[in-house]
Amino acid sequence: MKVKTPFSTLVISLETDKVLSKILETYLTQNLFILVDENTKKFCLPKIENAIRKFDSVIIEIESGEKNKSIKTVEKVWQILTQKGADRHSVLLNLGGGIIGDLGGFAASTFKRGMDFMNIPTTLLSQVDASIGGKTGVNFLGLKNEIGVFNHPKYVIIDSSFNQTLDKRNIMSGWAEMLKHTLISDEKDWDFLIKHDIKKTGYKELNHLIDRSIKIKNRFVEEDPNEKGIRKALNFGHTFGHAFESLFMNTPKELLHGEAVAQGMICELYLSHKLTGFPIEKMNPIVHYLTETFSKPKISKSDFKKLSEFIKHDKKNEGGTINLTLLEDFGKIKINSHCTEEDILDTLIWHTSI
Repeated sequence: MKVKTPFSTLVISLETDKVLSKILETYLTQNLFILVDENTKKFCLPKIENAIRKFDSVIIEIESGEKNKSIKTVEKVWQILTQKGADRHSVLLNLGGGIIGDLGGFAASTFKRGMDFMNIPTTLLSQVDASIGGKTGVNFLGLKNEIGVFNHPKYVIIDSSFNQTLDKRNIMSGWAEMLKHTLISDEKDWDFLIKHDIKKTGYKELNHLIDRSIKIKNRFVEEDPNEKGIRKALNFGHTFGHAFESLFMNTPKELLHGEAVAQGMICELYLSHKLTGFPIEKMNPIVHYLTETFSKPKISKSDFKKLSEFIKHDKKNEGGTINLTLLEDFGKIKINSHCTEEDILDTLIWHTSI
């Protein structure tokens, strides 16, 4: 299925090779660069070999892992693009998960003031979230996505069969973002999604679930492409989630993005009940599902100060005021909701007790 948006063309298919081949035929340049990490080079690059065969492709390989989502890695990409003669008519194909898509999109958007790029997301998380919406960027000084720009890929090709190379943790990381989309959309969407056992869902059916999830996200992106207003709904779970993610970054207990967002949603549901009246009778079963589905990281009281500092430095804040996206109910969104340090502490105490 093919979806044209004001920003990108999204193609959802189980035949990535054929789709990519047709897209590349529209480009006159033979200057194709492909960004991979060691995993996508081994497991995913072979799936597109036929499509790229006629190009004199340059493979740019970076190391996987959140610690490599940095300016230093972007400099490596820029250096190779320069050395291999890339220009503004060249194309960068980002083949990988969210780190590849975010970093590659940022590198392409800033190289010679912008070259075209495409995303082929290879993880469930990147298929429903990072590959669409136009957010690009890297981490800086331990803060998630602190440096970046809004710029959309020309094409996004989504093929759920790439997920066969993923372990359970990475599948569940993507599942968390899909759950978030239903909470900001509609109670019926939530009920529909949780009836599925993601570990038993076939690729054809998963493509349809991904399509539903993307359509929810695109509603917000198309209305507010630069996140000045209602697109902030997509940040639900992310203020606390990014704090959890930053706390454990580059440690043996490092959290995947979706794992952190799941904990962030639990915290922000509690704050939604406390500050915006989310019904307790609806909150409790959601929190139960999330705590049963996602392992809770061990956090001690000594971590509260660090978590609070990460939350106070979140890029969504304005003028020293902590901004969160909270919910009054399913789909009833309160962007730019404020909370105090006392609210943060209360939430963290509650989170450790459940």
